[in-house]
Amino acid sequence: MNTNSSIVQAALHTIELEAASVIGLKNFINKDFEKAVTIIHETKGRVVVTGVGKSAIIAQKIAATFNSTGTPSLFMHAADAIHGDLGMVQKNDIVIIISKSGESPEIKVLVPLIKNFGNILISIVGNIQSYLAVESNIILNTTVSKEACPNNLAPTSSTTAQMVMGDALAVALIELKGFTGKDFAKYHPGGNLGKRLYLRVEDLYKNNEKPQVNESAELKEIIIEITKKRLGVTAVMNNKNELTGIITDGDLRRMLEKNENIIQLTAKDISSKNPKTISPDTMAVQAMEILRKHNISHILVTENNQYLGVLHIHDLIKEGIV
Repeated sequence: MNTNSSIVQAALHTIELEAASVIGLKNFINKDFEKAVTIIHETKGRVVVTGVGKSAIIAQKIAATFNSTGTPSLFMHAADAIHGDLGMVQKNDIVIIISKSGESPEIKVLVPLIKNFGNILISIVGNIQSYLAVESNIILNTTVSKEACPNNLAPTSSTTAQMVMGDALAVALIELKGFTGKDFAKYHPGGNLGKRLYLRVEDLYKNNEKPQVNESAELKEIIIEITKKRLGVTAVMNNKNELTGIITDGDLRRMLEKNENIIQLTAKDISSKNPKTISPDTMAVQAMEILRKHNISHILVTENNQYLGVLHIHDLIKEGIV
C-alpha cells in the first residue's frame, strides 16, 4: 500500500465521518434544545459545565465560550466534583453534564448529588437510554453513528458533536440576549481581536506630532515641518485656523517635477484641497478600511471642523489592525 495515499485516505475518512456527525445534529435541534436555551437565558445563576475524560476537555471549551459571550459559566471536572469541588455549584446554577456513554462511574455518583441540590440538570449525551439521560431534566442528543477512530473507540466524532452542540447553545443565547460586538469587546480586551473591537482613532493619533503650516508658508517652511514632525504630511490652515488642505511628501515630489520656478510657491499653491478627514471616535478597524479604500497612508483627524492631528497607517499596523 502506498503510505502517502493511506495517510491522505485516513485524513479524508476522518473529516467525512466527523462532518456527518455534525450534520446529524440537525435532527436533534428540537423542543428540548429550545427549552435548554430558554432556561439558561432566564437563570439568575451560572452554568456549570462538567464531564470526565475527553468530554471534560469539551466542557472546558464550552464554559469558556459561554463566558466570552455573556453567559456566566464555570468548568467543574466530574471526578473532582465528588471530592470537594461540588461546592462550586450554587442554588440557582444550571448544571450541564457532557458524556458520550452517560454511564461513567463518576457521572453516576455525581448525578444524584446534583439532583439532591435541586439544580436543573441538562445532559449533552450520546446515549439517550443511558443513566445520565434518564435522570436529566433536559436531554441534548449528540449520538453519532461511528467514531472516526478505525477501531471505533477513541472519542473523535462524538467529541466533535459535543463541541458543536455547545456552540449551538452559545450562539442561540447570543441571539436571545442581543449580544453585540461592543458587548463582546468587554470580555476580549487583550490581543489583536480585542483591539479590533475597542481601539479607536483617538487612542492612536494623540501619540503623533501635529504638523501644520499656514497657507502662506513657503517651500522651506513646509519641508521643515514635514521633516520635523516625521509623518510625511502636514495640514494647511488659513488665517482663521481653519483646515483648508493637506501636503504630503508625495505632493512635494510631484510639485518639483511639474514646476521649474518654485521660489514663489506657497502651501496654498501646493496643497490638495478638501483632504480626507476622520473623527476621533471612529473605530481603528474602520480607519484602516478608509485608508485602503482611498489608497492613502495618512488621514487628518478632525472634530467639529477643528483639526486635531494625523493618523498614519503605521499606527494601525503597529497595533495589529491589518
